[in-house]
Amino acid sequence: MKLEKLVGERFKERPSDCVIDSHALMIRGGYMKYVGNGIYSSLLPLKRITRKIEKIIREEMDKIDGQEVQFPVVMPASLWQESGRYESIGNELVRFYDRNKNPLVLGMTHEEAAVQLVRDYAQSYSKYPFMVYQIQTKFRDEARPRGGLIRVREFTMKDAYSFHINQADLENYYERCYQAYGRIFSRVGVPEVISVASDSGMMGGNISHEFMLLTPIGEDSIVICSNCSYKANMEAADSVVCNERDNISDNIKLVSTPDIKTMEEVCGFLHVTKEKTCKAVVYQKNSDNSYIVVFIRGDLDVNETKLSNLLGYDIHTATIIVESELATGYIGPYLLEGNYTILYDKSLDNANNIVCGGNRLGHHYTGLDIGRDIENATFHDLAKIQDGGICPCCGKRSISISRGVEVGNIFQLGTKYTKSMNMTFVDEEGTTQYPSMGCYGIGIGRLVASVCEALHDEFGPIWPMAIAPWQVHICAVRSDDNAVKEIANKIYEELLRSGIEVIYDDRSVRAGVMFSDADLLGVPLRIIISPRNIKENCCEIISRDKTISMKVALDLIKEKTLELIQLLDKKYID
Repeated sequence: MKLEKLVGERFKERPSDCVIDSHALMIRGGYMKYVGNGIYSSLLPLKRITRKIEKIIREEMDKIDGQEVQFPVVMPASLWQESGRYESIGNELVRFYDRNKNPLVLGMTHEEAAVQLVRDYAQSYSKYPFMVYQIQTKFRDEARPRGGLIRVREFTMKDAYSFHINQADLENYYERCYQAYGRIFSRVGVPEVISVASDSGMMGGNISHEFMLLTPIGEDSIVICSNCSYKANMEAADSVVCNERDNISDNIKLVSTPDIKTMEEVCGFLHVTKEKTCKAVVYQKNSDNSYIVVFIRGDLDVNETKLSNLLGYDIHTATIIVESELATGYIGPYLLEGNYTILYDKSLDNANNIVCGGNRLGHHYTGLDIGRDIENATFHDLAKIQDGGICPCCGKRSISISRGVEVGNIFQLGTKYTKSMNMTFVDEEGTTQYPSMGCYGIGIGRLVASVCEALHDEFGPIWPMAIAPWQVHICAVRSDDNAVKEIANKIYEELLRSGIEVIYDDRSVRAGVMFSDADLLGVPLRIIISPRNIKENCCEIISRDKTISMKVALDLIKEKTLELIQLLDKKYID
C-alpha cells in the first residue's frame, strides 16, 4: 500500500472535542470519521486492525469448541417479549415498526436470538454442551456516548452463548472461556487486563466477571485489595463496615439547627464526625414515582446498583415535592411517617449516639440508638465500598479504588432465558429440564481504543505487531533522489513478495511530515531510506516503541526485517 493513495487525512492539531488521547489520535491519524453522536465510519487503518483482532478472537473461540453463526440485526419484538426484556429495558433498546405495523427491535445483544436458534435442535441431553458465537454490528441508544470508540451507540461485538445440561457443566465451560479471554487480551497487546467480579445488570444471572484495563480515563470504579486477590467492580463490591458502639447511649433529643442542612454544616454545628451521623438519600420508583428513603451512615454513599437490585425495579434520584411531606435536609428515621419504602444500610447496624434529621425544618435529633429507637429495622448492604476500606475477602483495611475501561465480560445466566422462552431438553432420566446458559462478550472497537490508550506516546499509537495495520512502514526520504527512489522501490517489492505487510511513503514531502504521519499510523517497524544512508550502503530500521534502532546493510534488509517481525510478534504471546 502506498501512503499517497491511503484515504483519510492525518493532521497535527488535537480536535477540541476529544477529551481522551485514543480518541484524539485515532481522529488525527485517519482511522475513523465522525458521522453522528456515538457513530463513526472506519477507514482502512482501523479496519485492518479490527480484522486482525477478530481473527485472534475467532481462533480462541474455535479452540474452546465455538461455532460461528450470524444472528439478525433486526428482530421481531415477540422474541424480546418472550424473555420479558422488551418491557424491562429502557430507551437503550431501539423499538420500531415495519410497514405492516409489526413491532421490531434493533439488536443490542442476542440472548433471545440464540435461544430461538437452538431450542428446536437441542431437545435431548445428548446435544449438549455447545457454544455459538458471532461477530456483528449492534446498536444501543446510549444516552451519553463518550471518548470516541470507548462508548458508542453503533458498535461491533463478539458475543457468544453456551448451553449446558446443568450448572456444574456451565461452570466448567465458564472457566475455559475465562482462560481464553486472558489469551485474547495478551495476544492483542494488553496482558495487564484484569478480571473483576461484576453486577450482571440487565443480562441477568448470578455470577459475572468484567475484564478491565486500568486507566485514568475509565468510567468504571474498580475495587482492588492489595493484601489478597480480591477484585470487583464498585457496583458489585461488598461494603464492610465496623461500627464502634459507645459504652453509654444518650437519650434521644430534638435540637434546633436553624438553616443547617448539609452534612458538613451539621457536623460543624453539633461537633460530631460524619461517622456519628445518619443521612437520608431519597429516590423514586421509575414506574410510579413512589418514594424510597435510604438511611446510611453520613460518611458513606449509596450504591444505586445494589439498591435497584434489592428493590427489583429501576429508580431515579427523587424530586421532593411539598405534598410528599418529606422535610428536605432534615429527614431522619425516628418517627418518620408517610407512605414510603424505608431501607437501612448495614453501616447503621448497632450504631448509637447518632445525629439524624428531625423530620421538621430546622431540627435534628441527637442520641439516636438504632436498635433502641427504630423498631424492626432490617439492614442491607447498600453502600459503596470506600478507598482504604475493609476487604470483604481477607478483612484487612487494604482496599484501593482505580479507574478502568471494560473490554470484555462473561456471565453465568443460568436458566433466565431458557425458562422464560420455554427452551427445554429431556435428560437421561427422561425428565424435562431447562438448560443453563452462559454468555461472553468483547467489544471490538472499544478494545482497539483501549489498546491505543494503553500503548501510545505524545506522537501517536504504538500498535503491537499482532494487530498493527501494517508490519513495516517504509519512509523514502528525498524520493526525488533517483537512487533513494530506486532502492526504496526495490525494498518495497521484495518485502511484499516475502508476505510482509508494508505501507510505503514515497511522497515528496519534508522528512518531518513523513515521520509525523508514520508516528500517527503507529506501525511497529520503520525502514528509513535516505541519501545519507545510501552513501553508507545501508538503511535505518527503528521500532515505533524505540526499543530497536539499527543500521542494516541493503542486501540484508529482508532477512533482518523478517527477524525483527518475529521478535516483536513474540512480545505479547502468552
